[in-house]
Amino acid sequence: MTQTVTATNEAFAYSRDRLTDIVQDILRQAASNGATACEAEISEGFGQNVTVRLGEVETIEYNRDKGVGVTVYIGQQKGHASTSDFSPRAIADTVKAALSIARYTAADDCAGLADPALLARQTPAIDLCFPWALPVEHAIELARECEAVAQAADPRISNSEGATVSTQQSHFIYGNSLGFCDGYESSRHSLSASVIAEADGAMQRDYWYSVARAAADLESAAQVGRIAGERTARRLGAVKINTTQVPVLFEASLAAGLIGSLVSAVSGGALYRRSSFLLDSLGQQIFSPIVQIRELPHLVKGLASSPFDAEGVLTRDRELVKDGVLNGYFLGSYSARKLGMQSTGNAGGCHNLLVDSTGEDFEALLHKMDRGLVVTELLGHGINPVTGDYSRGAAGFWVENGQIQYPVEEITIAGNLKDMFKGIVAVGNDVLVRGSKQCGSILIDRMMVAGN
Repeated sequence: MTQTVTATNEAFAYSRDRLTDIVQDILRQAASNGATACEAEISEGFGQNVTVRLGEVETIEYNRDKGVGVTVYIGQQKGHASTSDFSPRAIADTVKAALSIARYTAADDCAGLADPALLARQTPAIDLCFPWALPVEHAIELARECEAVAQAADPRISNSEGATVSTQQSHFIYGNSLGFCDGYESSRHSLSASVIAEADGAMQRDYWYSVARAAADLESAAQVGRIAGERTARRLGAVKINTTQVPVLFEASLAAGLIGSLVSAVSGGALYRRSSFLLDSLGQQIFSPIVQIRELPHLVKGLASSPFDAEGVLTRDRELVKDGVLNGYFLGSYSARKLGMQSTGNAGGCHNLLVDSTGEDFEALLHKMDRGLVVTELLGHGINPVTGDYSRGAAGFWVENGQIQYPVEEITIAGNLKDMFKGIVAVGNDVLVRGSKQCGSILIDRMMVAGN
């Protein structure tokens, strides 16, 4: 797969300077119409998606999106309005709409812009935009190759849900009345395939995908297709097992979801609403001592990298979890004030959480587990964020003597996230980079597996 770099400003309808001018105009208009503070974000993006199914082009989609959001404050009364029209009249109407809403909104003593001392006055340069000049004909060829390899991976593959090639590029400017005004360009490209296998009257489906800032970092079309085909075929012959309590190994593609549950539980909104199973957990042992989690917002090509958060607050590297102890929350300005704390630069979410491996590859994790369940698919959303109770439908593979024996399905795995976090006995080195959480497979010492 090749990557072609073009000058990014040729592809956007609006230059960075033009977006900056619009933001500055919004701030001026808000101030002149009675706002005591204002912030605005303006963005533009475009992309192409091509899907091929059974060798034929199924969809070719082009998107070009733009929008501006305006938030104003009159004292501590807040109003927000947005538009996709960048004309002067539409911008003026949007500012007036936000002000009108603010005048009828109750005052909130935690509302307002970020603390000026925390703003990113000098932003680190992070290369996040790698344009992919991908002619639609080439995109179709890649999708066809990906699907063909998936279908050829096993003779029992009988159908396809298609293969998709996507390329997206965007830029934005955020500014506020504290003097902050900055933004950057970014890109995101992906390749995916999903196929169906059939044997003895039973059907199974599975998929694989790759995503990256730069096309050169994507797995090849052939590799994505091969993995999708192999993952589908290996699920044939799945059985339902008896209810038992055993170690559970979450495949890397699912392990990031466990870290996502951590993020939700220690994010400001859940904490100040008292709706988290990890209330008052700062400085507490919430994981097994082997667990180390770092937040690294400034990784080049990082899928969740950013020099500043959604409020302009400077992002910083930190050790979120050290030897299993929680060292920080995820706070924006509002939630920080509600908790009597300071923003952590996480308005808008977390930035590149890296879970350190304990050194084992996937095969070593199987041997460490000896007997238990490998989970490769989760169904439903059975997580109680208040209590941490965890119960989800699952599919995967049964393991005996450190070796995968056969596929299993129609089971439920259950536990409590507090116990699951403390029961982590190993983290694999088979890291998948697909989003804001980078994590290898996670082995948990014991969970209830409900079947027959």
